[in-house]
Amino acid sequence: MGSASIDPQRRVVNFAPPRDFVTTLKSDLKETFFPDDPFQQFRNEKPARRLKKALQYFIPIFEWLPKYNFHLFRYDLLAGITITSLAIPQGISYARLASLPPIIGLYSSFVPPLIYAVFGNSKYLAVGTVAACSLFLQSTISDVVSPIDDPALYLRLIFTSTFITGIFQTALGFLRLGILVDFLSHSTITGFMGGTAIIICLQQLKGVFGLSHFTTKTDVVSVIHAIFKNRKEWRWESIVVGVTFLCFLQVTTYVRRKKPKLFWVSAIAPMVTVVVGCLFAYFTHADDHGIQIVGNLKKGINPSSIGLLNFDSKYLPTVIKAGLVSGLIALAEGIAIGRSFAIMQNEQVDGNKEMIAFGFMNIVGSFTSCYLTTGPFSKTAVNFNAGCKTAMSNIVMAVSMALTLLFLASLFSHTPLVALSAIIMSAMFGLIKYDEAYHLYKVDKFDFIICMAAFFGVAFISMEVGLMISVGLSLIRALLYVARPASCKLGKVPNSTLYRDMEQYADSTDVKGILVLQLGSPIYFANCTYIRERILRWIREEQAVSNFEGSILEHVLLDLTGVTSIDITGIETLIEVRRTLLANDIKMAIINPRIKVMEKMIASKFIDIIGRENVFLSIDDATEACWFSLQRPKPNGNCSLEDSSTAV
Repeated sequence: MGSASIDPQRRVVNFAPPRDFVTTLKSDLKETFFPDDPFQQFRNEKPARRLKKALQYFIPIFEWLPKYNFHLFRYDLLAGITITSLAIPQGISYARLASLPPIIGLYSSFVPPLIYAVFGNSKYLAVGTVAACSLFLQSTISDVVSPIDDPALYLRLIFTSTFITGIFQTALGFLRLGILVDFLSHSTITGFMGGTAIIICLQQLKGVFGLSHFTTKTDVVSVIHAIFKNRKEWRWESIVVGVTFLCFLQVTTYVRRKKPKLFWVSAIAPMVTVVVGCLFAYFTHADDHGIQIVGNLKKGINPSSIGLLNFDSKYLPTVIKAGLVSGLIALAEGIAIGRSFAIMQNEQVDGNKEMIAFGFMNIVGSFTSCYLTTGPFSKTAVNFNAGCKTAMSNIVMAVSMALTLLFLASLFSHTPLVALSAIIMSAMFGLIKYDEAYHLYKVDKFDFIICMAAFFGVAFISMEVGLMISVGLSLIRALLYVARPASCKLGKVPNSTLYRDMEQYADSTDVKGILVLQLGSPIYFANCTYIRERILRWIREEQAVSNFEGSILEHVLLDLTGVTSIDITGIETLIEVRRTLLANDIKMAIINPRIKVMEKMIASKFIDIIGRENVFLSIDDATEACWFSLQRPKPNGNCSLEDSSTAV
């Protein structure tokens, strides 16, 4: 068995032989940090207990339900009833936004919450439909099928896209590919939501003005053109009622913002708006005065839609696009919201479990007359503030919605469309975050550009184009970080053994004749050329300074502490750099390569090429060895050989 040792005079790493050294080091690390098999205890348990733990992991309700009690139920009951009062008007409103029958919106707050309560990982997330995905589905599916001319086929395609969303989300969860959601950065989401809020608000002007004819396009120019083109259809009665409801909702929002304890005021405001609107429309015969109403809502529960899924090749590409993009947006929003509220209570949410839960509830939802659902911010905030303790609040909401469907659905048939428009517009105002955009501008200009690209792309072109532009800019930025990694020249902090970036620490000093460079990223084919040129540029600059001061650059030390990986192109690059340095009578050494980097360097014979005596444990060891080889006195402030650390 090989071993690694430290030369007491020069403190370099001695390898003998390379493969045995790596095996020994791996074994030592495993024994040190993982002395026992972490799954050994699980394997030694009885099969029944192992099955129980597996079920609790994959189906979270089995973990919290056995410990559930009436004390917790009191809080969840109140929270569930509260979010139901918000879910009813929102369900009807967002269904109308997606050009779907209002009853579909109510079904979407009945079945999916039950599924999420079983598989969901968050205590506070409240399930429901969201405006952005509703509008995206409408704008995408309506490109191939009109919801007015062929509502039956349109509905079938909506269910099919929801099914595809569920399959996509479930697959991401099982394959643990949550990293895809991370491509929707905070700045992208901020801009996307803001642009979506603008076009949704403009879309609702159809209901506010009482228009019968409108455009199916979603961009700002088309919507404004449609509003003024049909100005002869404007009804002042509808405008007055809409503005009144909108002012009422905004006042309740203001009250909640000023006094958070009165959150319930804004939570029940949409339901109050619907109830008052229904009474007003019923007693004044509002539909005779140009104020449109929802229309017939049948009582009862008959949600089966599994036979309505349509996989016709003529529509399949559009349905797949709608399902994948809306599913990704729903995941980003739902997981981010669930994590945000969990952090407030010092808890964690497993993103992969959430994806599986979202996927299951959308798959089942597509079989039960529901369209895409996730965790909307408004419902979740109300659920959290109402004091929910577990996912039981979603079950309470589902039961309450079932009772509504059985006994109360027909009562909402007189709901004025202008009231629903006011509810949606009031909710959208909170998604336009001017302060967040200004914060991005102050902190990071590129993030601000990404945010504005999403905002204006969504508002003036289309939702998918705006999202693609923003994500594209985010990827370009990521590639720039990868292809142009950071590097810096290190200097010695006075009276210490520390070496830090000389630009950041003005008091640090360089060591004459020695250039210490730190590389802070993986070295591979995408950035090798840049790294080589950057190293050589540092060397040229240092040589110019050394010649001016009358000294000679003789050693270049590369600190590889931050290099997490390297490929064969990266190794060849280091060999080329060393060859260039030798041609100029400059020696090269490397410092503290990580275990994975060391393995590849040993396997590729790079260590043999550079020489094992030129691999050091620390910068201080390397600089002292260089001074020792030159037989010069140590620079001021260096500690003695005995005092310096020599542990791997």
